[in-house]
Amino acid sequence: MKKLLKIGILISILSSFALAQERGNGNFPGGSISGKVLDSSTKHTIEYANVVVFSQKDSSMITGGVTDVNGLFNLKIQRPGQFYIEIRFIGYDTEILETTINRKNLNISLGEIFIHPSSVLLENVVVEGERAPVTYQIDKKVINPDQMQTVISGNASDVLANVPSVQVDIEGNVSLRGSQSFTVLIDGRPSILDAQDALQQVAASSIDKIEIITNPSAKYDPEGTAGIINIILKKNLSSGWNGIVNANAGMHDSYGGNFLVNYQSNGIKTNLGFDYNRRFYPGDRTQNNIYFLDNNTSTINSIGKINRGRVRYEGRGGIEFSLTGNDVLSFGARVGYRDGQREANQNYSQFSDQEPEAFNYLGRSDRSRSGTYYSLNANYAHNFGVKNHQILGELFFSNRNSDEATVTAEFDEGNQFSGRQTKEFGPSTDFRGKLDYTLPFSEFSKFESGYQGQVDLNEETNELFEFNPANGEYEFQQEFSNLNKYTRSEHALYSIYSDKIWEIQIQGGLRAEYTYRTIEVPTQNETFNIDRIDYFPSVHSSYKLSDLTTLMASYSRRIERPRGWALEPFPTWIDANNVRFGNPNLQPEFIDSYETGIQTSLGEFSVSSEFYYRITKNKIEFIRTVVDENVTQTTFENVGKDYSLGAEVMFNFNPLQFWNVNLMGNVYNYLVEGVLYGEPFSRTSFNWQTRFNNSFKLWSTTQIQFNLNYNSPSVSSQGRWEGSLRSDLSVRHEIIENVLAATLQIRDVFGTTKREFTSQGENFYNYNQYDFESPTVMLNFRYTFNNYKPKREGRNGGNGDFDGGEDF
Repeated sequence: MKKLLKIGILISILSSFALAQERGNGNFPGGSISGKVLDSSTKHTIEYANVVVFSQKDSSMITGGVTDVNGLFNLKIQRPGQFYIEIRFIGYDTEILETTINRKNLNISLGEIFIHPSSVLLENVVVEGERAPVTYQIDKKVINPDQMQTVISGNASDVLANVPSVQVDIEGNVSLRGSQSFTVLIDGRPSILDAQDALQQVAASSIDKIEIITNPSAKYDPEGTAGIINIILKKNLSSGWNGIVNANAGMHDSYGGNFLVNYQSNGIKTNLGFDYNRRFYPGDRTQNNIYFLDNNTSTINSIGKINRGRVRYEGRGGIEFSLTGNDVLSFGARVGYRDGQREANQNYSQFSDQEPEAFNYLGRSDRSRSGTYYSLNANYAHNFGVKNHQILGELFFSNRNSDEATVTAEFDEGNQFSGRQTKEFGPSTDFRGKLDYTLPFSEFSKFESGYQGQVDLNEETNELFEFNPANGEYEFQQEFSNLNKYTRSEHALYSIYSDKIWEIQIQGGLRAEYTYRTIEVPTQNETFNIDRIDYFPSVHSSYKLSDLTTLMASYSRRIERPRGWALEPFPTWIDANNVRFGNPNLQPEFIDSYETGIQTSLGEFSVSSEFYYRITKNKIEFIRTVVDENVTQTTFENVGKDYSLGAEVMFNFNPLQFWNVNLMGNVYNYLVEGVLYGEPFSRTSFNWQTRFNNSFKLWSTTQIQFNLNYNSPSVSSQGRWEGSLRSDLSVRHEIIENVLAATLQIRDVFGTTKREFTSQGENFYNYNQYDFESPTVMLNFRYTFNNYKPKREGRNGGNGDFDGGEDF
């Protein structure tokens, strides 16, 4: 941990010393060079183009910067002279302009500057400009799935697997900086589904971009240890009718498709979309379970086939009315169905000290988690006539029905001798409302304040059925069946002030949140309540070391509340050997998150680095104990604290005109400590991940991508995950330019991906390994009509309700 701190401090000091050298010159009042950079063919503005000013006398660099979201730049010049300006952007020819600054001409406007996509012919190789797959902004990372052809037939989880700081296991479960606790937003609004389900429901081809915000300000819901993942879905800016259609198919009975249609005219914008996706991942599973109880050691080994999959469909639509020049009213709706499935056929061998002769039998299990869902939202925005002086209001309602069922059966020589059936079902309803007000005082100074409230109503019924060999039926077990009612209401007020002091932009905010929660179990005549107020401060700052380099620092306090199923005060059987028992006395986790980062860009080479430190109090862990012969109970406890100290680095460069490299790395030290089974414990691991993404544009219509991802081993309070390596390959070819394209994807090219986990406690040992069939192949076709182009707006992704902020 000390080494990482030293490295972070050293880089920051060296960057400050090396890059903040520009100073004033005598009594010269100072001048400026400004302009606007556009694409010569599309006439679209270009964000993040490099603008560098050199002295004509000796070609020394004077200053530099990057264009903003509107393609604008404004560079301060501290001395008179003759200069030439180079405008560079990946995939474009360099544009060179000349100018002179003196006391008579202090402020030079270059007007609109059109740069041309590269047309360098290298044995029929044509290179054109594209968005980078991952870009760093001061307050977030922005991921552009359209530049990740290896995931075009996948979902949001597949996209995130190519991003620094994110880990995705073979089942698609996402961890952000080592934590699976984060908030997922869809177009700036809360997802109807749980975070993991939401990421696996959204098709990659329907995503415009994904924003990862690891230290949100006090304006946003503090739920989630690691921050916010905001998925911006595709929309369109062009007038009239246009749209896009995707269809894909591949191995293991996997296929899907989606379409999006847009219409815009006379102040009205509408969109309508539909997604269907079916994915299955067959493979092999090996398990080794050892139980130590009452001076007897019992072992159950198993090996067999497992097939996991998901089927889902969703429709969405929206309409927006520009009532006046300052008033906008919009409505949106989503409706869908999802079904997660798992089938397993295992050959078991069971023996113990008391019964050393092995008992061999066949076990089958089928699990499904399905249900319908829908949401409605209404938004109103009013601008008071002054830029950024506005008030935004939103009402949001969602409902989902969950139906989870697991059936297990054990057979001896073809005859079933045992089995269980569990059911968990019930509705969940969410009401939310918010009001946000922004009052600007100057270009850099503003005040923000608002209210956010929500009410969650959940009801779940748990039922257990035991197999009776006498009649061959699964019989209802009343004593293990329960009704659980969960209600939570939250009301929050926040205020934020932003300003610029000298060259430092700073923002400070405070959020006060009142929570009332009740859990009622009528079948047991029990009620558990929480009534509390919590405070969540945030501080963000940024400092320009030079026009090309920015240093950022931030702090926020966050909360992770236990999920409803972790609080259920009764047993829920998973299968014959595993039972879950909730803990209604769980306290929420509180997280203190610190970050600092530096970004620099030099021509076609860019570097971004971040350093972070996170402390979690009241750390919640899954705790396993043996409660009966061959039966393990999983419950949840506040075991203590954990600490994460790490760094992320991303390099983006072009070794050759047609070859782009994106190299990303994340390294962190993880420590968890506390009390377990009445005894103090401490476990630590040094974790790292790397992403090596390559893009080759061989012809104007053909592109190849090859990505290599590695995740190192990691630990928890009772277990260890082994490392994993995966490689993906894709080939994209435009059959009809800008109209019809085909993409061939090969996932896990060398078949190296597997999931391997070991856990152990004072009276058990468990080993699991999943090897899924690979490589897998998918073919995707994309058709666009009426010149569909994804909407490109400001840094808030086109969402007035989710403004990441220019500075933070």
